[in-house]
Amino acid sequence: MAKNEIAFTMGDEPLLQKARIQEDIESDKGIGVNDSDGDGPVTLILLFTTFTTLCGTFSYGTAAGFTSPAQTGIMAGLNLSLAEFSFFGAVLTIGGLLGAAMSGKLADIFGRRGALGVSNSFCMAGWLMIAFSQATWSLDIGRLFLGVAAGVVSYVVPVYIVEIAPKKVRGTFSAINSLVMCGSVAVTYLLGSIISWQKLALISTVPCVFEFVGLFFIPESPRWLSRNGRVKESEVALQRLRGNNTDITKEAAEIKKYMEYLQEFKEDGFLDLFNPRYSRVITVGIGLLVLQQLGGLSGYTFYLSSIFKKSGFPNNVGVMISSVVQSVTSVLGIVIIDKYGRRSLLTVATVMMCLGSLITGLSFLFQSYGLLEHYTPISTFMGVLIFLTSITIGIGGIPWVMISEMTPINIKGSAGTLCNLTSWSSNWFVSYTFNFLFQWSSSGVFFIYTIISGVGILFVIKMVPETRGRSLEEIQAAITR
Repeated sequence: MAKNEIAFTMGDEPLLQKARIQEDIESDKGIGVNDSDGDGPVTLILLFTTFTTLCGTFSYGTAAGFTSPAQTGIMAGLNLSLAEFSFFGAVLTIGGLLGAAMSGKLADIFGRRGALGVSNSFCMAGWLMIAFSQATWSLDIGRLFLGVAAGVVSYVVPVYIVEIAPKKVRGTFSAINSLVMCGSVAVTYLLGSIISWQKLALISTVPCVFEFVGLFFIPESPRWLSRNGRVKESEVALQRLRGNNTDITKEAAEIKKYMEYLQEFKEDGFLDLFNPRYSRVITVGIGLLVLQQLGGLSGYTFYLSSIFKKSGFPNNVGVMISSVVQSVTSVLGIVIIDKYGRRSLLTVATVMMCLGSLITGLSFLFQSYGLLEHYTPISTFMGVLIFLTSITIGIGGIPWVMISEMTPINIKGSAGTLCNLTSWSSNWFVSYTFNFLFQWSSSGVFFIYTIISGVGILFVIKMVPETRGRSLEEIQAAITR
């Protein structure tokens, strides 16, 4: 009797069968952890599919960065009060919650490509409504539509990329998502400083057009097709992604074997996520997203100007340098994620996140007591840069990569919805409370983020598995054992 069979001889047949599947994946018929033959090359169609998918992320970034350069023009052009413009900015998060609520089901019912099509429609409609707005209501509805698109994209894009990329470059391809987000925000800031907000909104439809055209030519996720019983179509899609000259037999067999195992279970609903076999997946997924948001991500990114202004550091210089640093470190994250692994980068990033908030908090604390005031601007600037670097090299993008890698496809829709709602709710909470906390204590808010990040370090070390260099089927069979 095999060692895994001994471990599960208590009458639990599904667990016994799962152990056998795990053994098969790791050793049977040459399908192994270290089998590079089961991995495919980076092909043009894979690159084109990834590019098309990332157009959705680019649109999300332009929506996030739009309000900063457009504020003066919109308020003057449409005669908006500060409260009305603040609502316009915040309604993106409301739309994000709506999009998050339906993202998992959309991806399960219509496929990854179909969900991106729905998102693209909302995004295009939103930008056109904003560009031609003559009243507040159309401006707000357009922004709401952009939020819905962003809520769907924030889940579907990492899932789609993870499911189509060869395992040796899966982390690299996924990390590009963070780079595109940073780049799109920077581009929006730059364009918004030289053109009107209406033209900026119109130009923002360009990625939507690219994505719309590309969706007609890219393949659906082979794993989604296989899960839905379309095995032949799954093999055709996998062959397109890996190239006509690549032998996909082993990878296709691995996918098929795991999907056959999943057929033993019903399509799990939302309440079934609390089944013990999914406990670690859900705990790690939600834990990383809560750490990401409650650790201060939205507070820093949404109110960066306020932080620099309060510290005495030149606002424009600070924002510009921060954008450059984020872009550069995003490239670094792409280079090292598949070399050093997800867990290692998350550990380093969380330590930097904690250190950045601690330095920023101490800077404002000394300022409040009139100590080392001459050093407050530069020390605050250094703390902010350390924090933002932690976001771009790890904590910003890796949580979604790991959620996409760890979650079995039979619960991906429900789990994705839960995780996405958690992320957007935490995003709203931090962005809503930051100004109140900053007024209460300019140092205290950052010490709160420091404590949360400190707890996060322990969480990553104790709970987060390493997924680098393993197939999705291996990862999922192991973590839900």
